[in-house]
Amino acid sequence: MPILNKDMTLCISLAARPSNIGTRFHNYLYDLLGLNFIYKAFAPVDLAQAVSGIRGLGIRGAAVSMPYKEAVIELVDVMDPSAIAIDSVNTIVNDGGVLTAYNTDYLAIARLLAEHSVDPASTVLLRGSGGMAKAVAAALRDAGFAAVTIVARNEESGRALAGLYNFAWLPEVGEAVADLLVNVTPLGMAGADEAAQSFDDATVAAAAVVFDVVALPSETPLITAARAAGKHVITGAEVIAIQAEEQFVLYTGIRPTPEQVREASEFSRS
Repeated sequence: MPILNKDMTLCISLAARPSNIGTRFHNYLYDLLGLNFIYKAFAPVDLAQAVSGIRGLGIRGAAVSMPYKEAVIELVDVMDPSAIAIDSVNTIVNDGGVLTAYNTDYLAIARLLAEHSVDPASTVLLRGSGGMAKAVAAALRDAGFAAVTIVARNEESGRALAGLYNFAWLPEVGEAVADLLVNVTPLGMAGADEAAQSFDDATVAAAAVVFDVVALPSETPLITAARAAGKHVITGAEVIAIQAEEQFVLYTGIRPTPEQVREASEFSRS
C-alpha cells in the first residue's frame, strides 16, 4: 500500500458493527492494482454527521451496512435506479460533493441464486424485514420465486415488505418449513447475537438450501448446522465478495478480474 499522502483517495464503510472484511478486500485490490486509495471502516455515532463528512471531506465513497440502509436515503442527493427499486442503499458515491446512492446487494443476491441453481419453484422462508431483506425479496421475485414468506416480529415492516412483493408474512417461524431458508437478520453475527441460530435444527432439516447473508463470521451457527445436516449452503462471504466488487468498480472505475476478486475475498477472510 502507498505511504499515506495528501493526494490519497479515501473510501469508508458505515456500520453498527464494523468488520475488517470490506477493509481488507478493498485495500488488497488497491495495493494489487497500484491505486493511491485507502479504505477505513467506521461505526458512526451520528449518521447524519457521518454522511455530511463524506461530502465535506471529499471522501470518494462509502459502503452502508445494517442498520443504516434506509436511514441514509434522506441524506443523499441522488438515488440510482438500483436503490430506488428497493428503497434501500448500500453504497454512496461522492462526485464533487454530489452524493449518489446505489444498491449492489440486489445484484449479489441475484447472481448467487443463479450460480447456485436454486429452483424458483422452491418455497422460501425469508427471515428479516430491513434494507437487506428488501434486496433479497426483490431478487427472489425477479428470479421467479413466488411462494415466499417473510418472517418478521415487527408486524408493520414485515407486512409492508410482504405486501410490496405479494408475499406472505409470519411473525415467527413456528412450525413453518420451506425448501429455501434465508437469514437476513443479525442473528449469528459476531457480537451479542453470535451464538444465535436464526432457524432451528428441525426447520433446517426440512430445507434443501440454506442461505445466510451474515458475513462475519461466514460460518454462522445456521451455516454450521446446515452443513452438518448435508444441506446446500450459500454464505454471507459470497454475498459480500460480489457486492464489494461492484462497489470497487463504482469507486475506482476499474473492474478487477475474477481471479483478483477471488484473491481479495480470500484475503479479506484470512
